[in-house]
Amino acid sequence: MLEALLFGMGYGFAAAAQPGPMQAFLLTRVSQHGWRRTLPASFAPLVSDAPIATLAILASAALIGGAARGLRGAGGILLLWFAWRAWNASRRPLAVEASASAAPRTLLEAAVVNLLNPNPWLGWFLILGPAALRMWRHSPAAGIALVGSFYAVLVAGLAGFIAIVGAGSSLLSPERRQKLIVVSALLLAAIGVWQIVAAAVGTPA
Repeated sequence: MLEALLFGMGYGFAAAAQPGPMQAFLLTRVSQHGWRRTLPASFAPLVSDAPIATLAILASAALIGGAARGLRGAGGILLLWFAWRAWNASRRPLAVEASASAAPRTLLEAAVVNLLNPNPWLGWFLILGPAALRMWRHSPAAGIALVGSFYAVLVAGLAGFIAIVGAGSSLLSPERRQKLIVVSALLLAAIGVWQIVAAAVGTPA
């Protein structure tokens, strides 16, 4: 259970802290309409990820033996790539470019933005889906804990991001944003290494 919670919380924090399409939309939305009207958009992953998660878990359930281990290793490599990308982003000046027409006006529109983002698809098919299925086979409560902790931290992180941006740029200085990205990179790297090692030694589900 503890492993599931740590996995979900760590990956959720990293997903919320990394700069990406959703964060860019949220920044634009706050600047144009204020943080209170933008806050519901933090729940967009709960709406958009349902079909992604279903497909990913069904695909993972069809894999056995070496194929499952190979997918687990591929997920670890993907996490290391995410970590490297986040680390590089932390070493560059942060900037967000977005047009007025790009800002989502409703929770549904924000969910569509997230649905068209490749990161949730890659994350669910290569990382969360296989991990959740492994945990579920070991203990249904662990599987639920992994997914629940991931979305709890992800939604809370996005909501906090919106609130901080709305409170003023001084609370979200470039230096502090870069520190958050460094922390997310380290978390992604740690989880990625764990995934690769577990796949190599054939750690059971």
